[in-house]
Amino acid sequence: MLGLLAPWIEYARGGRRRLPEVLALPDADLLAGLCGDRRAEVEGRIAAFDPTAARARTRALAIEVVCRHASGYPTALAEMVDAPAALHLMGDSGLLERATEDGAVAIVGSRRASIYGLEVARALGRDLAACGVPVISGLAYGVDSAAHEGALSAGGPTIAVMPGGADVTYPTAKRDLHDRIKAAGLAVAEMPLGMRPFRWSFPARNRIMAALARMTVVVEAAEGSGSLITAGFAGDLGRDVGAVPGQVTNKLAAGPNRLLSEGAAVVRSAADVLDVLYGPGEHRGAPPAVAAVRAGQPAMVAGLDPHLRRLLEAVETGTGTVEGLAASGDVAEVLAGLSELEFLGFVTRGPGGDYVRRA
Repeated sequence: MLGLLAPWIEYARGGRRRLPEVLALPDADLLAGLCGDRRAEVEGRIAAFDPTAARARTRALAIEVVCRHASGYPTALAEMVDAPAALHLMGDSGLLERATEDGAVAIVGSRRASIYGLEVARALGRDLAACGVPVISGLAYGVDSAAHEGALSAGGPTIAVMPGGADVTYPTAKRDLHDRIKAAGLAVAEMPLGMRPFRWSFPARNRIMAALARMTVVVEAAEGSGSLITAGFAGDLGRDVGAVPGQVTNKLAAGPNRLLSEGAAVVRSAADVLDVLYGPGEHRGAPPAVAAVRAGQPAMVAGLDPHLRRLLEAVETGTGTVEGLAASGDVAEVLAGLSELEFLGFVTRGPGGDYVRRA
């Protein structure tokens, strides 16, 4: 049925019907409004659907299907008027319950993010995941992928909500990332097996991201961005919304800055997100890494060897050349340490060749 929704989505985008109202329409209304003289054909296709064969196909691909009336269906979605009829899961299905019960964070933003936006998204994903907070995003270019990469680099939980089928990589260039998420996290889709996304699939999946997350954080987004649609869904659902402040002359900062002017939480680092999730100050039962992040130290830094921490601190204070970093030590050891810090994502080479701290 979802494949027939495109004209109605355009109708919704014109302001005459809101997207949740369209997605909540009964099948009979959709058939009457969309199919016209093809209604009998479409009804025949629906009647010919073979649930036994469909279950066999999903089992063959190790896809778990959770229907809206099943006990494992997330309460956060069941409460929506436009709740998906079913969710298709590839990966660790237990993350779905963990996300809705313990609190997850959706990190969204521009597909054409700046270097600053990518660094912030990656750092947020890394530090939140290191604290045990599931990171939700949409596998898109830019901010979405950076958030997933950050979570995976910390060995923490991440969930990709797909615009097509859970087995369909979109965009196709993110196949490796999709595979890694399915292996170490979870891919979720409303669309059935093998379905390619439609234009309307993206705002439709955004409502799922917003509902699954306890908080949605917008990193960078121009006005009219789909990320702002996600933030709007989150606000409508009573979820928390946060935004990363940006330069007022940068069009990618227009969306987050507007959200901040409307009362969204300021997000400068994962510590600000943790304050929203757990409340300010100490929180009994919070993962140990939370204290490190709140102290301004990325959670993974605490696990570094002492010599790597000292090297990282030297880079943070502005000593970026190998010569400067090895002034009182062994050059080979410094080079090996810098390579390890670069591999772990803590430093990178700047335009002039000096090492600089990543977010």
